[in-house]
Amino acid sequence: MASAIPTTMKAMVFDESGQVSVKEHPVPTIADNEILVKNIAISQNPSEWKFIDYKLGKPGSVLGADFSGIVVKTGKNVRGGPKVGDHVAGIVHGGDVPDKGAYAEYVKADPELVWIVPKDTFSHEQAAAYGIAFWTAVQALYNPKHLGLVEPPEKVAKPEWVLVYGGSSACGLSAIQLAQLSGYKVVTTASTRNHALLKSFGADVTIDYREPDLVSKIKEATGDSVKYGADMIADDETKKITVQAIGPSGGKVVGLNPMQSTEVDRKDVVFSNTLLSTVHGHPISLGPMHIPAAPQDRAVMVAFLKKLPQLVRDGAVKPLPIKLWEGGFDGILAGLQYGREGKVSAEKIVYRLD
Repeated sequence: MASAIPTTMKAMVFDESGQVSVKEHPVPTIADNEILVKNIAISQNPSEWKFIDYKLGKPGSVLGADFSGIVVKTGKNVRGGPKVGDHVAGIVHGGDVPDKGAYAEYVKADPELVWIVPKDTFSHEQAAAYGIAFWTAVQALYNPKHLGLVEPPEKVAKPEWVLVYGGSSACGLSAIQLAQLSGYKVVTTASTRNHALLKSFGADVTIDYREPDLVSKIKEATGDSVKYGADMIADDETKKITVQAIGPSGGKVVGLNPMQSTEVDRKDVVFSNTLLSTVHGHPISLGPMHIPAAPQDRAVMVAFLKKLPQLVRDGAVKPLPIKLWEGGFDGILAGLQYGREGKVSAEKIVYRLD
């Protein structure tokens, strides 16, 4: 299979002005500890259009993070992990260097930061959607420096309440089913039209985020005993609500905005922000923000990814709702604009590349 790998490929590449377009681009050369994947499907996150709008992409680099495809080559030091022919899905840090980025026909990846998709389970489209959103929920819920919940397949000894603010986002849906899988009770906020979906993912209580006295409604529904909060919207107002909803015994809250202050107006609530980029295990720059290497974050994620195939095989976690955007590479700019306009709700946009 390796002999059939071309030297160039289609990819969504940044130019000097910070915009992206489909160009012929070199197929990445892998190191001894890397794998090369032929992409079948990729999925979209807000980070893609933000990389463009905020001028974060470096000229000549490839856009995109989430991918699903077939391993076509492995480095000589890759042992006991993915092998040629395996269906894998994972993430890369696109927009930074020329030979990484998921919006391409081929992507090189860290074999520890992909998971092998069991046969007859997730499609490539479904697996691609299990990228940044799902992994961010894993990091927010299970990393000890954030909520530090009990990881599946283990369950918490005594059910405790977890608030997921923004449950219809891909991160929110992921957090709901993970928390439920770990034995916690979940109260979540979203538009009423999405409540049935949220309950199908494991939410015990769903409340419309537009409700007046939202904090009081959350406290009433949970007996004022919320111990953990995950703010999947991460603006100042949602942070405030999530912190206020924690019960009188205190607790932990995690947000998704690394630019947001960790200060809160309650001494009995510990607040932290999570950023998935830290799982890559090396320093990363996002515009003016420099993110140091975080070996613990990588270790937590690598350990969880080893469990994920069995969770999928058992049906313990199920696919996120997807919207297959037509056109492959030619449809990406329109899909990004759809996301930029705030039209994505309770679904992941996915593109098929083959």
